[in-house]
Amino acid sequence: MTPPVSPQKDRFVHDRLPPAEQWPQIVPLAGVSDPDSLNCVSLLLDRHIADGHGGRPAFRSGERTWTYQELNDHVCRAAKVMVGDYGIKPGNRVLIRGGNSPEVALVWLAVQKIGAVAVTTMSLLRDSELQVIIEMSRPALAVCEASLLPDLARANGLSGKDVPVISFEAGHGELFEFMAATSPHEQTCTTLPDDISLIAFTSGTTGRPKATVHFHRDVIAICETMCRHIIAPSRDDVFIGTAPMAFTFGLGGLLVFPLHAGACSVLNARYSPEQLLDAIEAYGATVCFTVPTFFQQMVKLKAGQSLNTLRLAVSSGEALPLPVRQAWAAATGKELAEVLGSTEMLHAFAGSAGDDVRPGFIGPAIPGFEIAVVDAAGRRLPANQIGQLAVRGPTGCRYLDDERQKVYVRDGWNITGDACSLSEDGYLAYHSRQDDMIISSGYNISGVEVENALLLHPDVRECAVVGEASDERGQIVVAYVVTPVAEQARPALASDLQDHVKTTIAPYKYPRAVRFVDQLPRNESGKIQRFRLRDD
Repeated sequence: MTPPVSPQKDRFVHDRLPPAEQWPQIVPLAGVSDPDSLNCVSLLLDRHIADGHGGRPAFRSGERTWTYQELNDHVCRAAKVMVGDYGIKPGNRVLIRGGNSPEVALVWLAVQKIGAVAVTTMSLLRDSELQVIIEMSRPALAVCEASLLPDLARANGLSGKDVPVISFEAGHGELFEFMAATSPHEQTCTTLPDDISLIAFTSGTTGRPKATVHFHRDVIAICETMCRHIIAPSRDDVFIGTAPMAFTFGLGGLLVFPLHAGACSVLNARYSPEQLLDAIEAYGATVCFTVPTFFQQMVKLKAGQSLNTLRLAVSSGEALPLPVRQAWAAATGKELAEVLGSTEMLHAFAGSAGDDVRPGFIGPAIPGFEIAVVDAAGRRLPANQIGQLAVRGPTGCRYLDDERQKVYVRDGWNITGDACSLSEDGYLAYHSRQDDMIISSGYNISGVEVENALLLHPDVRECAVVGEASDERGQIVVAYVVTPVAEQARPALASDLQDHVKTTIAPYKYPRAVRFVDQLPRNESGKIQRFRLRDD
């Protein structure tokens, strides 16, 4: 029997994947890894139309609602524009630039439908950062929100690639003018399970970004693991959240997971904690994805808001402080779900929700994945001993043309860069990123543990703990603290916070320096950028 042939004749990405011996071991999922063909749009959109659910709401934004049939019509028209007007072929890259919106989602789906490769970028990126992404991914087309065109135009010029650009606004603009001249019918490209679906760029580190490559089967694999076992969605769910779809956490939580379930997603560009609370009530949201800082502030603001519709709140992006978990449970009567994932793995591989939540732990491996804690030589460590987190499952790291592949993948395992430990029964405890682990006078100190202690103090609104070089101790613990306390009273507060930590956890872990800041540096999804504090 002749093996199926990939329609992705543009092999730019395929040819720049790491050699096979550097790939992680993939643990296949039945029905995801073995079909002859698989295009994720067939399961995210096409099947709902075929099953007669086209009248159900797919996306809501402001006062607008798109049904699945309307979404499908838009996707087919946009696909025709890309192919007919711009000559986009399977395997070509399409750069997508915009905040969370139905328009960004429809373009992403249209790219998948024609077998091209989506490269979604954060709206806060500037021209120099976009220039690197253009040079690394070499897109054949860019589709950009009109308000974000200037930085893209400068990046285009700096790269020398002269990428054609289509602009859009909410429900109108150049893209919709082109779409109006096309028909709402387009066949979905018959891609293979391991054809390229997307390139996701990592965030939060300095230097050249890492481009992670994911297949069509990977997109469906996260639906059959994280989504199935942690969220357990139904068609009646309404998803909402703050993570940009340029991050894979947001891509899963706000586009892939709700569409796979035939549910509805609320796509508004940006929220403050107050706005997110209001939106949950206004839209009757049932599933919310955001970061610990938002949950912390939402608890303090929720007076008068019942949040009765919200059946599941999922925290990720950084460690969930125990005081935040406890405050949320006290205010809502429901446990926060917590998951751990990475851009390299596409989404979450460990976590817990509902009755499975255990304070102080993220949770066990999500079914389909295996996790271990290993030492520098790759040997498994005993229970409750801190080491490097290793993961394998149906997804895995494949960097685009990057020597760092050899660092992330070792002996078939994905080495995530997280310092963790495992309980006797396989529950994962997160201690820090490995580069955030503080070694002071021979002691290993988890910055997360110190942050948890500090957050118990009534005058600490937010905090981040990092290590700073010290001739005497190797490193010292430094706490950056946001507080409402007046500036003249802060020296006394610093001493009080040090004493507070000494009496809450082991005294040697206390911060030897406390620095007050107006705000902590964060990326677009709200994750604290601790490397910026270390650089200071």
